[in-house]
Amino acid sequence: MKEIITVFMIAIALSMDTFSLSLGIGTYNLAKRKMLIFSSIVGIMHFLMPLIGNFIGIKITSIFTINSNFLLGTILIYLALSMLIDLLKKEEKEINLKILNMFLFAFGVSIDSFSTGLGLQAITNNMISSVMIFSITSFCFTYLGLLIGKYANYLLGKYTTAFGAILLILIGIHHLCK
Repeated sequence: MKEIITVFMIAIALSMDTFSLSLGIGTYNLAKRKMLIFSSIVGIMHFLMPLIGNFIGIKITSIFTINSNFLLGTILIYLALSMLIDLLKKEEKEINLKILNMFLFAFGVSIDSFSTGLGLQAITNNMISSVMIFSITSFCFTYLGLLIGKYANYLLGKYTTAFGAILLILIGIHHLCK
């Protein structure tokens, strides 16, 4: 029981960045289908990355130095600038969040789960159950963030989109400066 609680707490911690960033992206009027696809991609990445981290482990970290903060910061600033450009076009339309952008976002927010996978075996021997918990939790947090962002956009209009983009830029700069 203690092991499941520990894994669930790790899953929540891994999902918090995806939640906060989904708030900003949710300020666009995403269709429910697009929100489900987006959340599913994030969930899948939070399933795969710890497994990859566990299997590849120390070998890849001895060959490459992965600066996850730089990568995540760059992706966030790219997404934020795309949001601001779309906002400045003054068109009333949904964001065209392409699959590639969804995968880039999901990859960026799941890098921390890759590094968690490196040491996850020290916490649990049940790897599949653990990554399933990571996956489901990140899916739920992403979808919740998108819903809250969408609701805020409904109430406040384009101001929330601008705020969401600025928030993504600030978080991106924070990650770049780490």
